[in-house]
Amino acid sequence: MKPDSEALWTPGRRELEDSNVAVFMEWLEETRGLSFADYAELWRWSSTDLAGFWSAVWEYYGLDAVTAYDEVLADTTMPGARWFTGARLNFAERCLAQATDARPALVSVTEGGEPVETSWAQLRRRVADVSAALRRMGVKPGDCVAGYLTNLPQTVVGLLATAAVGAVWTACSPDFGTPSVLARLRQARPTVLVAADGYRYGGKEHDKRTTVTELLDGLPTVRHLLTIDNLFPSQTDAWSVRSDVTVHAWSALPSTDQAPDFCDVPFDHPLWILWSSGTTGVPKGIVQSHGGIVVELLKALGLGVDLRPEDRYLFVTSTSWMVWNFLVGGLLHGTTIVLYDGSPTFPDAAGAWRVAERTRATMVGVGAAYLAAVEKSGLHPAADLDLGAVRSVLQTGSAMAPSTWQWVHDRLTPGVWLQSICGGTDVCSVLAGGSPLLPVRVGRMQCPALGVALAAWDETGQPLIGEQGELVVTAPLPSMPLRFVDDPGDARYRSSYFDTYPGVWRHGDWVTMDADLSVVVSGRSDSTLNRMGVRMGSADIYAVVEQLPGISDSLVVGVEQADGGYFMPLFIVTDDDEETDDGLRERITAAVRRQLSPRHVPDVIVRVPALPRTLTGKKLEVPVKRILQGARVCDVTAPGAVTDGHMLAWFAEFGGRKNQTGETGPIHDREQDAAAA
Repeated sequence: MKPDSEALWTPGRRELEDSNVAVFMEWLEETRGLSFADYAELWRWSSTDLAGFWSAVWEYYGLDAVTAYDEVLADTTMPGARWFTGARLNFAERCLAQATDARPALVSVTEGGEPVETSWAQLRRRVADVSAALRRMGVKPGDCVAGYLTNLPQTVVGLLATAAVGAVWTACSPDFGTPSVLARLRQARPTVLVAADGYRYGGKEHDKRTTVTELLDGLPTVRHLLTIDNLFPSQTDAWSVRSDVTVHAWSALPSTDQAPDFCDVPFDHPLWILWSSGTTGVPKGIVQSHGGIVVELLKALGLGVDLRPEDRYLFVTSTSWMVWNFLVGGLLHGTTIVLYDGSPTFPDAAGAWRVAERTRATMVGVGAAYLAAVEKSGLHPAADLDLGAVRSVLQTGSAMAPSTWQWVHDRLTPGVWLQSICGGTDVCSVLAGGSPLLPVRVGRMQCPALGVALAAWDETGQPLIGEQGELVVTAPLPSMPLRFVDDPGDARYRSSYFDTYPGVWRHGDWVTMDADLSVVVSGRSDSTLNRMGVRMGSADIYAVVEQLPGISDSLVVGVEQADGGYFMPLFIVTDDDEETDDGLRERITAAVRRQLSPRHVPDVIVRVPALPRTLTGKKLEVPVKRILQGARVCDVTAPGAVTDGHMLAWFAEFGGRKNQTGETGPIHDREQDAAAA
């Protein structure tokens, strides 16, 4: 889609004059004499004058009244940049500093349940009680507290209470398998485990008490278990635990009747550990700081997403996806955050939108795959539900087909501001996304985020405009990791981001950045299709294939072979098996050739019963590619790190048959014109 294509959405007077970023620009002119004609000028300043921009964010959001600092950026090298040296603050204190009696802090919803509000005063009291309990358990600054929890109010309280103590929070969602949880939490070495007895999802109850026992057996550092009775009556003595573990019931914690005691920590004190997917080896434990997260989420949610205190902010997520942390960051703005604990497709595909309707959500975040699923369901939320409160939809996780962009605008919430954002666990924020000052065009993120020196580079490190290149960030960000867990000398950290372009962050995505600053991310650069020297994005193929009737999922990989050949299979999941293989092949190849090119037509098309994904819904392109090249399943993904993990053994068998015999079983050769393209 060209930058000059017709806009789906354009900013109105409110956005141009009263949005957070518009008011920020006025403030810059009044207080610093800085005048910017448009977003492009503002972004260029923000990404080059780092000290000027980030000190402005600091002052604009009142942090100068909280703590002084010696220098904005003492060292600009990556990794190792040092931000706001001398400053001291606490993430939890900043989240609770915006408390007001006018609006609730939390609105929580379970499947089929009614919304339950938690006031700011109640949230402060609960954080005070739990942080005091953690201190009685011996938790000190720098210790780790782990949560094995779904998206409950207690999970938010657990994070804030841990941060108040100066301890380090980490969490795994209970839908992770036991080996996957242990692969993460063993690295973190928690002294306290906070766990619920179970959860409801998709209309079913899942009792997790036995699993918690297994986790404790594998976590020798845990000395205290704090239990939450989510499904069953509180029965502290019903939990089977090691003899050296003390069990505490959340509901029985005594009240302190005092305000929370916030540990005053340095800007770069560790706040939490986020985890990579674990689909390329042992999960990486990404450590981020109190100060880095505070300033980054004030900026990203305030000046980018345009989040306001009067908003109700819902993000449909598990606690293992970084957008859960991005959701909690809404508290920094005094915003009411909406916690949904359940399946987005319960009782039907529009389940999440029913939650938005009941909670009067104004900002709703979802994954791209979910939007595509609702589109394909044939439901018409705009006609069936009252979503009039929704003023913006945030979409992330993967690229969307053009039809889905149009569907959101026409049939989900007509005229809504659709923000497509990318960033990730690595920075717990947005690298490219939305701005209320710019139009929205199909298939394009509106702009790089403020303060992000984003660019597309070729293999020699030269910038590209209007051409696909590696997504790089050429200047540091406050929320870049402090370090990885158990990474002596930062060896793994450096190899993850800085090996390709020393001193420059390589994110691992293909990106095209146009002269108007609009951005297209085309998929992971380490899984890019490269046929006869021409690079192609897998997202383009998915956008075509997954819009075809009867196809529910797909995965395409490009496999470089030992003999110099190149093999590009497409694996698909169909809604039923009634269509003949020949008919299916003809439909797919015709659509791909017509909408993309003959070069995009796969070598073979394979119907499979399921496709594995990460537990946050990402396609496993790189692991499947490595398996097809001969890697062992155990070397490419940690146990329990993916859904439908049994299919990885199927891919190994498929790859072995192809490598040994040259045959691939029940698959279909692409047509000759594609080979000749």
